[in-house]
Amino acid sequence: MRGYYYDQDGPRPTLRPGPPARPQARPGRRGGGRAVVLFLCTLLLLVGTAVLLRMWDAARMREELRFQQGGRQTWEEQKDDWAEEQTPPAEVTTVERAPTGDGTTLSIVPAGGEAPHSFQQIYQENISSIVSIRGTSQEGLFFGTGVLMTDDGYLITNAHVIEGCSRVEAVLQDERVYPALLVGYDVQTDLAVLKIDAGVLTPAEFGDSAALQVGDTVLAIGNPLGEELRGTMTDGIISAINRDVYVDGYTMVLLQTTAALNSGNSGGALINQYGQVVGITNLKMESYDSTVEGLGFAIPTATVKSVVDELIAHGVVTGRPTIGITVRAVSAYGSMPAGVRVESVQTGSDAEGKLEVGDIITLANGTPVTTTDELLAVKEQLSAGDVLALRFWREGLWLEADVALVEQYTLEG
Repeated sequence: MRGYYYDQDGPRPTLRPGPPARPQARPGRRGGGRAVVLFLCTLLLLVGTAVLLRMWDAARMREELRFQQGGRQTWEEQKDDWAEEQTPPAEVTTVERAPTGDGTTLSIVPAGGEAPHSFQQIYQENISSIVSIRGTSQEGLFFGTGVLMTDDGYLITNAHVIEGCSRVEAVLQDERVYPALLVGYDVQTDLAVLKIDAGVLTPAEFGDSAALQVGDTVLAIGNPLGEELRGTMTDGIISAINRDVYVDGYTMVLLQTTAALNSGNSGGALINQYGQVVGITNLKMESYDSTVEGLGFAIPTATVKSVVDELIAHGVVTGRPTIGITVRAVSAYGSMPAGVRVESVQTGSDAEGKLEVGDIITLANGTPVTTTDELLAVKEQLSAGDVLALRFWREGLWLEADVALVEQYTLEG
């Protein structure tokens, strides 16, 4: 289970505390010298503290000025930059691939008019469909959860469960272990499809996440903390729908739940009160400096179906044209114009060699752009192979470049 760290204030410079103050000497008949020494020490401490505060304030002003020049004016935005700098590069996944394009799709079954099922009934209906995932990489053995979607061995898990792995195994509830082939995975939605050859299996029934409402009862079944506690079920409610969560450079639209999720639950099932899987669990909220409870997330089946069907058909998700850059909005400062500043350029994209970090894009196909959304709106009218004409400012010079869009999956490891 991925930990999505939340820091309300973001990283701020802090002043290290000085040594603890000594207890003041009790007055006596003699000891005037001690009083003078104490007075001088106190004075030095106050002067030193004042100097440190002035240095800190100057550093903060320089830092704020730097962010203002780049268009960053809030600590929340500074936190986002810091988080991005700490994101490790994705590892290469070398799991043996399965054939694609056999016509299999994920079936979504509308909930009937029956009464809600008991918790015991829901567990019995679904436990045979929950598998343990073992992933082997250079760093060791990793555990997650998967959900069987067909009786012939297609199963769904999270992309981050198998990321960087060279071998993956699926462990059924009856202890049988099978090697899993990788059908495909999608980093942006954190979904992966695996295939095992284990005869006739018991798949889960998938329901419509669009029918959920805040307050609906849901259950999570998975393998928290590894295989020793596999098949654990927790209960909760849907506490939010269509929650935008920014993870590893992508914004995921997720279900939020109070059902307890922990490491190892990744790729498990979030189940509605009729025993249908309505989400694939993938995140929990954590914090560096406080306890966070009851904030788990799952990928809704509305997203799961569209992505899984693409992965089974093609092994990748197609139809996502990208420029191959990351950007952020900046305000005008001095001679620098307002626009979107290039933060990174992906290797292998057509933007490589044409754009550089620090370039400020102001026009895209003749349309002024001052925010990321405005640039995306222009890009999303195009397809892979189309050309985006960009006008940008680079260190006092105005330049132009034609950048061809490419399929996003071609730039992913």
